[in-house]
Amino acid sequence: MTAPRDPEELEAAPLTGAPTIDAGTRMGAVHLAVADLARSLDYYESAIGLSVLSRDDGHASLGVVFAQETGVELLSLTEQPGARPADGYTGLYHFALLVPGRPDLARWLAHAARERIALTGASDHFVSEAIYLSDPDHHGIEIYWDRPRSQWEGQVSRMGTWPLDVDSLLGELDAPRAEPFDGLPAGTTMGHVHLRVADVESTVGFYRDVLGFGLMAQLGPQAAFLSAGGYHHHVGANIWESRGAPPAPPGTAALRRATILLPSEDERARVLARLAHAGIPVADLDDLPTVRDPSGIVLGLALEP
Repeated sequence: MTAPRDPEELEAAPLTGAPTIDAGTRMGAVHLAVADLARSLDYYESAIGLSVLSRDDGHASLGVVFAQETGVELLSLTEQPGARPADGYTGLYHFALLVPGRPDLARWLAHAARERIALTGASDHFVSEAIYLSDPDHHGIEIYWDRPRSQWEGQVSRMGTWPLDVDSLLGELDAPRAEPFDGLPAGTTMGHVHLRVADVESTVGFYRDVLGFGLMAQLGPQAAFLSAGGYHHHVGANIWESRGAPPAPPGTAALRRATILLPSEDERARVLARLAHAGIPVADLDDLPTVRDPSGIVLGLALEP
């Protein structure tokens, strides 16, 4: 069976069940290993439109900057010289940067067309419109905007894939060829993180039954979509390239950790209590509680800034 380019390209069957994690929970910065930091910074600044917030000794933090010059980290890069792409292992499928509105996505697409930035896909998912790329280390990237929640809430089962209406999208701009692009706008967030996992059933058991995310939709044993507060998905998981696979070994440009942003210390304590009850160990990394999911993917349990 040939796998689709992205698990969001299939119709998903709805599943019921109220999430127990706080509705204000969302995803935070994604931490990646890269083979060449200078190469990656050039790509993420010039092609994607992120800003470098800090850089020191083989590490860089990137994000968006508000008018007050306050940076919000979305991506953390750590150099591992000569690292090989982590294809075929569990880890990152793509991270998804959510821009505030449709004109913002149109502005980015016009920039990509002018600069001849290579894309891997462009789709209408009913709940959103999305553009896909892959960075020099094969880390998957999605840039998207959400349609108003009132248009899709309670209808996540309609999430599928149709061709993106590029003409309609660029029609948001008066002059796409001349539209300035100064980077991703303030208000861009980490909308969701899509993971390559070894097994969907155990993944759902962890993210739903332990962490408390709601299972919004599932494609049988192939993929699942989970969220807090009824969002279409904060976490995606699929086995297209990773069924039964181990985590990426040392020396690969892999996902180092994803971040779950919890809205309060009380909510984090409740999540940690559920982990303890399930017998799942919690480690401390950079003064942050971290846990591994059943596929060995590291998750940081951070607080909303």
